[in-house]
Order: sequence, then structure tokens, then C-alpha cells
Amino acid sequence: MSIKQFITPVVSKRMSKYLARRVKDISIKRSSDINAIFDQMSDSGGFVAKDLADGLQIICDMVNDKQCFKFVSFVGAVVSTGLRGIIKDMIRLKVFDAVITTCGALDHDIAKTYSNYYEGDFRLDDKKLADSKIHRLGNVLVPMDSYGPLIENKMQKFLNNTYREGRKELATYEVCEMLGKNLNNSSSFLYWASRNNIPVFVPGLMDGAVGSQIWLFVQKHRDFKVNLIKDSDKLADLVFDAKRSGALMIGGGISKHHTLWWNQFRGGLDYAVYMTTAPEYDGSLSGALVREAISWGKVKARARQTTIHGEATTLLPFLFAAMLKKLKL
Repeated sequence: MSIKQFITPVVSKRMSKYLARRVKDISIKRSSDINAIFDQMSDSGGFVAKDLADGLQIICDMVNDKQCFKFVSFVGAVVSTGLRGIIKDMIRLKVFDAVITTCGALDHDIAKTYSNYYEGDFRLDDKKLADSKIHRLGNVLVPMDSYGPLIENKMQKFLNNTYREGRKELATYEVCEMLGKNLNNSSSFLYWASRNNIPVFVPGLMDGAVGSQIWLFVQKHRDFKVNLIKDSDKLADLVFDAKRSGALMIGGGISKHHTLWWNQFRGGLDYAVYMTTAPEYDGSLSGALVREAISWGKVKARARQTTIHGEATTLLPFLFAAMLKKLKL
């Protein structure tokens, strides 16, 4: 027997379990449906494409699971972009049962309800922008008058009205409900959350303009308080009552971690999809893959889970378009 005849059967037997699915070429025609494209992406062996296709299926199965309590978390920066419209629509359509986000999301939702942001460029001269009283958030331009002064004016008005009603202690989800009712505008994700009784939790409330305005209000109303323990009580009720739980996490940081943290108390998420651009090698929370959370008990070992490496404003519109058709929302 030759060496080749001896080695080939051994290698084939050992490797056969890895060679169960062949990589198929994607074929897109003018008539191609977006879900048909996602189905092909699942078989394409594409590096991020397969994760995106797997993420779509996990989200759809999660939404269709009537015994699953569904979280969506996102970083505030995406609300400064057009992705605010998709976040708003996901909440309007009641795709998710609770929101966990950052103070920046509240800031941008208020600002864009009453004013406009503008298209810019990553390479603009920031000194010249500062002289022109324009903030830059990536390639989004935020006129100063559309942000700080506007948010101050609206927040002080809203807080004064709330205080006169006799409400002097609010959890962050109650702050968000109050904002949604006052904004009363269908472009606002806070408005739809309030209207649909979907709680919005902001564990880092003081890290933004809304939090600063609450601090400023308290300087003259020392009996007004934000009660974070009440947030914890509400989250505890939600996770302990859930038969199963799932989450779509858009970006990392505190919003992602708070979602994972609270679900550890029920043994971890049953469904988890995470979208990030952060690298894993620096050990950061934002770079950590969803499967790392299994070791902490924040995601179940048997959970349906994937991490999608990509920029949310690019990928989420396609993911949501496929969700709309697949789920018939």
C-alpha cells in the first residue's frame, strides 16, 4: 500500500464532520426577494454574511416565541443617525418588550423631535466647526442650538410640569415615559415606547444632557430624586417572570452589559444577537463575543446566539427589512 492510499482514508474520516455543508455561490436577480438573499447568505460561507443571516433567523424565532421576553439595547450614537427611524419602528410594532439604552439616546431623540441634524464628514476641521458652533458626531453635524440649549429648555419645562403634578421621585423608566408623553411626536422612539407601555431603562442616566438637566433641576428642588433601585426592582420582576428571554444588542457599552447582567439572574438569555465593530483582542466588554457571556452565566450554554461584526447603520436596515417580510409585521 502506498503512503497516499494509507493517509487519505484516515484524513477523510477525521475531517468528514467538518465538511457537511458546501459553500454555495450567491445568485441575485432583479426579482430576488430580500429573504431569498438572506437564505443564500446563510449558505455562502461569507465571513460576516453567515452571521447576519443566522442573526435574522434567531431574531425571528425569538419574536415568534410567545413565551420569550424580548430586550433591545442600543448605544445613543445611532439615534443621531437615520437609524432612529428603524429603532422607532421596532418599538412602534412592539417587536420588543423592553429597551435598555444610554442617556445619549434620550438627548438625540429630544433634539431631533424639535430640530434637525445634518450630514457631514469624518474629515471636517473640528476647530472650524467649533468656531461655527457646530458639534460633530462622526459624520453627523449637530448645531449647538439643536442640542444643549434646546434640551435644557425642554427638560426644564417637562420637569417643572412633572414636579407640579406632585411626582418627586422617578425611576429612569418613568423619566423616559414622562419624556415620551411630553414629546408626543410619532418620529420619537420614546413616544412609541410610552404609548405601547414598553419600559426604557437608562442605567447611565447622568452621562448626558438629560441627566445634567435633572441635576440642574435638583439644585432648586432638593426633594426631587431619581430612584435607580426602582429600576432594579422593575427589571427583576421582568426577568424573573420570563419563561424565556432574548435580546438584540446594537453596540456595546453599558446598554449591552446591563442587558446581559440582569439576565444572568434567570440563568442567562435563551436568544442573543449582538452587533458590534469592536475588536475582541483588547478584552473590552464591547469587543466580547456573545459566547463569552456563557462563561459568566449571562447567556445559556444552549442559547441560540451569534455576534455580527459590522456597523449598525449599514447592516440593521437590511436586517429589519428582512424581519418585516419574514415576520409579516
